[in-house]
Amino acid sequence: MKNEITKEKLEKYFDLTSRGLKKVRENIIKGKGKEAGEIVEMVSNYLSDARHFEKKKDWVDAFAALNYAHGWLDCGVRTGVFDVSDRDLFTVR
Repeated sequence: MKNEITKEKLEKYFDLTSRGLKKVRENIIKGKGKEAGEIVEMVSNYLSDARHFEKKKDWVDAFAALNYAHGWLDCGVRTGVFDVSDRDLFTVR
């Protein structure tokens, strides 16, 4: 069903967000290290929370945490903290 959070859907978004995190870590705009560090920390924390919820089989909260994590990534991209242009991973202009 389209409205269901499945194990496959969770893994897809774990992969997407993990790849996004790796990409931004490699593409911090000079002078934006402090901001980047805060965003990377938040994304890492939300990814950890998502894994915690996944282990408890709480897939709704795991999916929510993944969405928060990726929202932080997109915010960093849109506000010029990271220099990335991958439209498959981020909401870019």
